[in-house]
Amino acid sequence: MRVLGIDPGIAIAGFGCIDKQGHKLVPVQYGSIQTEAHTPQETRLKQVYEAMNTLLDQYKPDAVAVEKLFFNRNVTTAFAVGQARGVIMLAAAQHGIAIAEYTPLQVKQAVVGYGKAEKRQVQEMVKMLLKLSVIPKPDDVADALAIAICHAHSAVLQNKLNGVPR
Repeated sequence: MRVLGIDPGIAIAGFGCIDKQGHKLVPVQYGSIQTEAHTPQETRLKQVYEAMNTLLDQYKPDAVAVEKLFFNRNVTTAFAVGQARGVIMLAAAQHGIAIAEYTPLQVKQAVVGYGKAEKRQVQEMVKMLLKLSVIPKPDDVADALAIAICHAHSAVLQNKLNGVPR
């Protein structure tokens, strides 16, 4: 199973593509989609959308896992992230790819085993689980990989609950 994890954002959207091969998690590619500040919002959203389409065409994931938007004190930032999530989910839907959404708490629980884990703990586990030499930067990239790992673990659990063999 190939999963593309996305940590949505308008300035930086992290992405992490992994393969689940039996009990192994294998990193395929990871990085970020970045847009320039002081660029019109619609241009930035178009850039995120087009980059997402490129990722979907290139890596052909079985599922896209996206972090759910949680309440943010900065309403302007929350709206921008919500809009970025929208174009990311639109691109996946247009490709006919299943979309899963996870809260930060669910991601921490799946990756670290503790829903209130610190960001650094999650990053260290991402590094360990994917056998990476360094923690991916910026943080959005490590977060995207954590979201992909969360889905890989959750999909296996769902299949077990539904009686579907791995």
